Amino acid sequence: MWVTNGLLSGVVFLLAKTDPDADPPYKGMTCFITEKEPGVAENAGEYEGLDIPPKIKKMGYKGVESTELVYEDYRCPSANVLGGEEAGLGQGFRQMMDSLEVGRVNVAARGVGIAQRALELALRYSQERKTFGRQIADHQAIQFKLADMATKVEAARLLTLRAARLKDAGERSDLEAGMAKLFASETGKEVVEDSFRIHGGYGYSKEYEIERLYRDAPLLLIGEGTSEIQRMVIGKKLLSRHRV
Repeated sequence: MWVTNGLLSGVVFLLAKTDPDADPPYKGMTCFITEKEPGVAENAGEYEGLDIPPKIKKMGYKGVESTELVYEDYRCPSANVLGGEEAGLGQGFRQMMDSLEVGRVNVAARGVGIAQRALELALRYSQERKTFGRQIADHQAIQFKLADMATKVEAARLLTLRAARLKDAGERSDLEAGMAKLFASETGKEVVEDSFRIHGGYGYSKEYEIERLYRDAPLLLIGEGTSEIQRMVIGKKLLSRHRV
């Protein structure tokens, strides 16, 4: 469920339970490289056992498709086990968690991008919009909002850069990725909402870009793990790194 580019993709990584009796359970999961014909929705061409229902209708993020992939009696050769049949069997959960770490940095970067754009729109609109002969940017209430927005954006950017640099260097970054994803996604939502408020009634109109950002931002709060999950990860990793 919620497969990004699920219809147009030609290759899909599928995590499946291959040993129901494994202890602990996560060691009984294997990742397979499954192939399909891009753009074919029913029975995926020659690859029988795979159906793709209609694309999911979403509130935002309409530039990429999201689909469900239904596997039933789908046959996949052992050569398609990620990492090889011997080395990759039972390693699927670890492999997926490693990719999830990258994904969390990716979502953090998107949070920074959305927040940055929302700030730019607010700065421009607040200097163009006038009430009673003065631009609304002259009002202290608006300046306070802009100050908080810019500070949050910069903090989110620095957290994201640190997590990305650690991951790029091959160092442990699970804690940092969780922190970056949590803070940047929440910052994206908060800064977009403040920019929306600064735009007033026009923010609710599709004529203005902030309306689209307002619909796109919520996805970051749940994609690659919700904010609540990030807090659980951060708490556990902190205790694990600072064991008394």
